[in-house]
Amino acid sequence: MNKKVLVAPLNWGLGHATRCIPIIHALIHEGIEPIIASDGAALSLLKKEFPELQTKTLPSYNIEYSKKGSNFKFKMLLNSSKIAHAISAEKKATKRLVEEEEFCGIISDNRMGVRHKSLPSVFITHQLTVLSGKTTSFSTKLHHKYIKKFDLCWVPDMADDPNLSGELGHPKKNSLPVTYLGPLSRFEYHIVPKKYDIMVLLSGPEPQRTLLEQKLFQEFEQSDKKIVFVRGLIENIHKTYVKNNITVHNYLAGKELENTINSSNLIISRSGYTTVMDLAKLKKKAFFIPTPGQFEQEYLADRLTSQKLVPSCTQNEFTLKKLRNINMYKGLRSFSTDIDYRKLFHFFESK
Repeated sequence: MNKKVLVAPLNWGLGHATRCIPIIHALIHEGIEPIIASDGAALSLLKKEFPELQTKTLPSYNIEYSKKGSNFKFKMLLNSSKIAHAISAEKKATKRLVEEEEFCGIISDNRMGVRHKSLPSVFITHQLTVLSGKTTSFSTKLHHKYIKKFDLCWVPDMADDPNLSGELGHPKKNSLPVTYLGPLSRFEYHIVPKKYDIMVLLSGPEPQRTLLEQKLFQEFEQSDKKIVFVRGLIENIHKTYVKNNITVHNYLAGKELENTINSSNLIISRSGYTTVMDLAKLKKKAFFIPTPGQFEQEYLADRLTSQKLVPSCTQNEFTLKKLRNINMYKGLRSFSTDIDYRKLFHFFESK
């Protein structure tokens, strides 16, 4: 493989990294060498998935989340200078990488500073509308300002109805150079014997990941159901333990995770967009608990609940009783889409 593409997902939860996995596989299939660049848990996950690939470390955004959802927007405002500094730092890091390696293109999943004027640069996002309450118009314009600096924007969703992202990926007005890919997922649907009644799939930033884990563990200790927890902690060693009716993994990689989801009757998770795409691909019944204060996750959960597909509630409201009416909801279903990666990657020959 002579041609190289820099693939740089944001380390903000694991969703940006995991939805890049099918793109990385497709690059390899097309004879293009992916060079992975990220930081923290996102980079650790991709190193485990692709141990044979070259990786680079990018500056961290170091986002700090509030324990209270009502303080989320204020906390993000406090983080704004940190984010701006990180974007500037990753621009410099990208410049150095381009000087060290000969790339034919860049794929950035929500890393606003990972682009280069001499290379075809793609930005991946499902948020063409950035929901932030009363400041949605401002946050959307700011996001578009950064996206316009890239040559192309890939949106992992269908262009028309039905779709998964709703208003997020389909703004009423749009002047961006957008290509709708169809939903992205690293998983494949298989009919397998059911092993677990409930799977708890944890992810996302701290301290909210831990707060949800603690709450759900307390709830499910009272249950007689067979339950598996996947904690979303990317560590060097895979750890598993069993306590009564609950099996706990610190993380599961690739096929193990796919098999566990396929063999579970119900998935309880955050309503992050990558999770929505994955569960749709695997045709799962789910229950969503959005991260407190994250407008995007709250919107997705509310939308899917109103469509009678997936029930949801706030983190504080969750109890086992919330699962009683799960059969009144249809569950998620995949859209039949075959992404023409060869056509997509032809873009990297455009400059």
